[in-house]
Amino acid sequence: MALTIQQCETLLSILEENNVRNHTLEGLSNEIHKKFDWSDFFKVGSCIVMLLQENMLREPEQRLAAITLLYELYRGEPLVNTPFASTFVYLLLPSEQRSNVGAPKLEYAGQLPRLTAPEKQFIAQLISDVPKDVILKKTATQIINSDTTSQPPPDFSQLQLSLAEKLSELPQICKTAIPVILSASDNMKNNSVPDNTKNVSNIKELAAGEDAPINKVYKPEFVTLAPPLLTCQDEPVWFNPTTPSEYNVAYDSTMCVPNTTGQEARQLITKAYKAALSLQQQQQLLTELANDSKLVYHIGLSPLKLPELVENNPLIAIEVLLKLMQSKQITEYFSVLVNMEMSLHSMEVVNRLTTTVDLPTEFVHLYISNCITTCETIKDRYMQNRLVRLVCVFLQSLIRNKIINVQELIIEVQAFCIEFSRIREAAALFRLLKQLESGDE
Repeated sequence: MALTIQQCETLLSILEENNVRNHTLEGLSNEIHKKFDWSDFFKVGSCIVMLLQENMLREPEQRLAAITLLYELYRGEPLVNTPFASTFVYLLLPSEQRSNVGAPKLEYAGQLPRLTAPEKQFIAQLISDVPKDVILKKTATQIINSDTTSQPPPDFSQLQLSLAEKLSELPQICKTAIPVILSASDNMKNNSVPDNTKNVSNIKELAAGEDAPINKVYKPEFVTLAPPLLTCQDEPVWFNPTTPSEYNVAYDSTMCVPNTTGQEARQLITKAYKAALSLQQQQQLLTELANDSKLVYHIGLSPLKLPELVENNPLIAIEVLLKLMQSKQITEYFSVLVNMEMSLHSMEVVNRLTTTVDLPTEFVHLYISNCITTCETIKDRYMQNRLVRLVCVFLQSLIRNKIINVQELIIEVQAFCIEFSRIREAAALFRLLKQLESGDE
């Protein structure tokens, strides 16, 4: 299903050159949400992708506005769960990664345009977790003319990884179709730009109406061998039962009965994000998780919610993480855990995990480095002393239990001990390091 003629005209009016230059990106986003229903968002996004692929947007400001609207269609949803996640990955890819190895670096038919550094930096901010209020209050012209020379290149590796995991679950047959709309390569296009009236007419012809080419793909026929005919001498007896008394009606009494399994666990985990659970509630939640090994995947815990659970209910967080060790997302949970704000509870969780399972060494080292950095940058002297004591006791526990190889962190930890040598626990940790260096037990 494609857009109607009227809907296509509405979208083009929003992306019209003067409208884009006179409105902020936030204003354009609000406009498209007012004029289109949620059920039309996929059709709108498909049309925007076609406009980008076929280079039908005349000005860079229109192109940047179109990309922003493609993201804002599903605002509030994780980008990897939206239909156009791969579009943003492709836009941010370096030019040399867009072509096959050994092939000339050309723009192939249907490819997305190459973006400038300010545009890539803006898209990277758009798909990140930072608040969007500031960047969306600018116009497309302001963003294109901004200076990004001092900013690091965008990092979208996490999105690439999540998208690759999701696409790997699809069958190969889903990847065999190609669109029927193919754009000419750069060396086949002439330098003249079609006038706006002709351009709008072409867009409507391609993207609007029930038989629009945007809906069609070329897909090879999936041919399978016809199954052999069943050869049997006698008809199965259950086709025509002669003695009904020998057969009983089989009825599933659980049909249409609401499945409340795990409902209480989901309610308790929701409360656990906000406040500490009572001992009875903790025991009830842990019992349900122990009885059903798969329940932990259905209680609604995401990596972003893990810090709240750790701060309010560290014991629950420990048990949940232990049950998620076989999950494909466990590295995301570890990454959030080691990068969250340092506290007694986060140390308790990391310490328990290190003594129970083999955590990846890089995660443990990263957490130690973050703890040391937090202690060095905190301004409150009382809180600084308290955190330094916690870190020193934590490190002594890791060293004595031989969970970490202290030689890999010896320089950083020794510098930390010397900086806070006024604190008794730091001096004790320094003596322990010297004992290990001299070979004493």
